[in-house]
Amino acid sequence: MMGVGAQPNPAYSGVIPALLFFAFQLKFAGITPALMIGAFAERISFKALLIFIVLWTTLIYSPVANWVWGQTGWLHSLGVIDFAGGLVVHLTAGVSAVAAAIVLGRRSGIDKKREIRPNNIPFVILGAAILWFGWFGFNGGSALAADDIAVQAIVNTNMAAAAAAVSWMLMDWWRRGKPSAVGIAVGAVAGLVAITPAAGYVTTMAAIVIGLVGGTISNTVANWYALRAKLDDSLDVFAAHGEGSIWGVLATGIFASTMVNPNGPNGLLYGNPHQFLLQALGLLVVGTF
Repeated sequence: MMGVGAQPNPAYSGVIPALLFFAFQLKFAGITPALMIGAFAERISFKALLIFIVLWTTLIYSPVANWVWGQTGWLHSLGVIDFAGGLVVHLTAGVSAVAAAIVLGRRSGIDKKREIRPNNIPFVILGAAILWFGWFGFNGGSALAADDIAVQAIVNTNMAAAAAAVSWMLMDWWRRGKPSAVGIAVGAVAGLVAITPAAGYVTTMAAIVIGLVGGTISNTVANWYALRAKLDDSLDVFAAHGEGSIWGVLATGIFASTMVNPNGPNGLLYGNPHQFLLQALGLLVVGTF
């Protein structure tokens, strides 16, 4: 906190106070371990969880945040882009969730062949609505200014979430013969994850495509997990956050456009296949780490 006060830090933003930037980044660091907990719910004591979160945030989250977002971070310097946390937040949480679930094992008394339904669907919908609303701050705020890029990020966030909610619903309808409100909620989250790395770099139409594809793929992964995988990922953390971030980071390398964000690169569709390869490198490095 040395020198972190009301004056902006030009390395990050010449508009907002450095102390606000600190507080904003602190929320990212706080929410990331909360995402992964869903994969191993009911299998870890609270004391162990507290120790795990402190160690994980220090040894995993902080280095990755520096690599991707730090002005001297090596992935940042190479040109890997991540607008609001596809790599830093969702990939780290999704892959770490799998690792933790493997180490802790399956819950006892859970029949893999029997679907576990939520006991309060209105609460699921309420939670999804609050999350959807909050994500506007998550993605729009990552512009670090109230400007055209922030507006584009907010609109993209909404459209991708809506598109993924629809595609997940349609997949459920096709697989199970009827749509479900819970499926729509989960699909929206998958869309929010997928658009996060791309929010301030792509057009609105690209955001819709990212959402539609993200919802479809996440639904497929979640259903495959439920039927075949031995892993007990209680709340489909990898399907929503891990897979969603993988698609989103790659999609950023496909759809990014300097017409949307002059400070960013063009992607594959705009004549820059190198950016797609950089995004794939980011996934490989962060996922492996």
